[in-house]
Amino acid sequence: MSHVTTHILDAALGRPAREVPVRLEAAADSARTSWKPVAEGRTNADGRVPDFGPDQLPAGFYRVVFDTQAYFDATGQTGFYPEVAIVFHLADEDAHYHVPLLLSPFAYSTYRGS
Repeated sequence: MSHVTTHILDAALGRPAREVPVRLEAAADSARTSWKPVAEGRTNADGRVPDFGPDQLPAGFYRVVFDTQAYFDATGQTGFYPEVAIVFHLADEDAHYHVPLLLSPFAYSTYRGS
């Protein structure tokens, strides 16, 4: 299983957000001013990216970047946030990190999932 996983639920439509381009990036410096790609993919019919990155990552800062504009365009919605980037600290190299996104055209939220 990937060390970091994600899924997206469209809260406005009440269903998983499918075919959303998603990237996993690692901080390239301690100030988090630049990022390097780790993995990328698209959400499936269940709103998940099944193979999202390596099985193991070193401790550090990472971010998941969701191309929400592509999703809103595909579903005929007008969204306020064209991209959502969630930065998180991977502190425990042995733990699984699940970073979900609850999305609607004018709001989003996230939490550390299991």
